[in-house]
Order: sequence, then structure tokens, then C-alpha cells
Amino acid sequence: MVEKVLTGLSTLRAGATDATVVRPDRAQTKSAVSTSTANRKRARSRSKMASGVGGWVLYLILPVVIVAAWALYGTFGGSQSYAMATPQQIVQATVEYAASGELWLNIAVSIARVLEGFLVALAAAAVLGVGAGVSHRFERAIDLIMQILRPIPGIAWIPLAIIWFGIGENSKVYIIFIGAFFPMFVNIVDGIKGIDKRYFELGEAYEIPKWRFIRQVVVPAALPQILTGIRLGLSGAWICVVAAEMIGATSGVGFMLSDGRSMSRPDVVILAMLIIGVIGKLMDDFVQWQRRRIVNWL
Repeated sequence: MVEKVLTGLSTLRAGATDATVVRPDRAQTKSAVSTSTANRKRARSRSKMASGVGGWVLYLILPVVIVAAWALYGTFGGSQSYAMATPQQIVQATVEYAASGELWLNIAVSIARVLEGFLVALAAAAVLGVGAGVSHRFERAIDLIMQILRPIPGIAWIPLAIIWFGIGENSKVYIIFIGAFFPMFVNIVDGIKGIDKRYFELGEAYEIPKWRFIRQVVVPAALPQILTGIRLGLSGAWICVVAAEMIGATSGVGFMLSDGRSMSRPDVVILAMLIIGVIGKLMDDFVQWQRRRIVNWL
């Protein structure tokens, strides 16, 4: 039946197109084709240039310049070791923490917490987001509470989470859940709302079962927006785990950041900040890569 829905929609679109298209003459067609081919060649050329050696140089030149200037500034006595660590000191701290195993333990603990809270948030956002996207009544019923809770940042929930769950793992997972849930929920709803209304009309006309229609039509059509929400939700989860670990934790990258502050070690603090940034970047790149693959497949 879903194939009938898609076929019917294609027929409607084809009919609308046939009714409005004015066919150009052969000269205009050849000119348009040659112009389009030239534009595609220029776009491919720019893409190769951007992704080649020149692209990587452009991508890395600013960080290299910043690190070099930072190293020179620290080497010639521009900063005090107790206030601002040099790149050499940060490398030494990295070797120290990596050799002791603390670095890998803290990274693994933070990633495990993020995945736990993120997956719970993804499941909840999928159920509520799809429900709100396909049912106006359900959306109306939860809209007020969602609109009130959504602007509250995840960090603001930390005191209440500690009161409810203590300083154990549950409070941290709850904060991660809050940070990841709302970006995914909003994008799922927006993605479904952006689907052509004729899909729903034809689905009702052919009496397709609701769950089958959602699974085979709604989710694939809204998938690009859903993946954008997943990307934002994962970023929010990573931000919140660091904030949660800075309060009442004995492991994790956020704990490492707080511990460096308490020991007055700016090298450890900056190392933890760099780890947060690098892992966040890798997570974002992974989700974007998967999004491109899925969207191209669709």
C-alpha cells in the first residue's frame, strides 16, 4: 500500500508538472545543458581544490599559528607557569596522565555516561516527537509543558538532580538526558511537520495502518531533519556531562578539569579543555558523516 501512496504522489506531481511546463526549443536546451555542465565542472574543481592539500593547509594554518605564537610567548617569559601553561607543559601533562592510565579512564567514563543518557533521550524524543508530529491533539496536549521546560538549560537542573538522585551516576545521566532530549524532540517534530501534506492525505485515503505509515513513509521523509536533531542532541549531551562531572564526581573529563583547578595546575585544566573540544569535534564529524551517507542513500 505504501508503494501506492508514493506512486499516487508521483502521479500528482507529474500531472502538475505536465500542466505547467513550457518546452524550450533545441537551441535553448543545448545552451542550458552546456551551461549546467560547465557549472558542474567548476563546482567539482572547487571541491577538489578545497579537499586537496591546499584545503588542508587552509584548515590547519590558524591552529598552527596560534599554537606557535602561544609557545613563543610562554618560552620568552610572557606568562607565569601557575597562571598559563605552555604547549610544552601540556604535552608533558598528557604523557603523565596517559602513562598512569587516568587519561584513558576519564575519557572512557565520560563517553559511557554520554551514550547512556543520549540513548535514553533519543528513545524518549523519538516516541514523543513522532507522536506530536503526526497527531495534532497529542502535540496540543504536551506543547505547553515542552515550551516551558525547553528554554531551561541542562546545567540549571544540576541542583535539583542532586536533590533527587544524589551525587551518583543517576544524577549525571539525568542531566545528560535533559541536554540531549529537547534538540532531538524539536527537530523530529519540525521534520515531520515539513513533510508534504499529500503523503498524509493519500495514506488516509488508502487506509494504511498508522504504524506502517510512520515507519515506511514518515520516518524516511523526515530523516534529514531527525539526523540534524541527533547531531545537536549529542553535542548537548557532551556539554552537559562535562558540567555534571565537575560537581560530585570522582572520574571523567569534567572531574579532570575540576581536579586541575583544585591543584592549581593550568596544564591539566587546558588538557581537559582540549580533550573536551577534540572529542566533541570527533563526535560531530562522525554524525555528519553518517548523515551524508544516509541522505545520499535516500
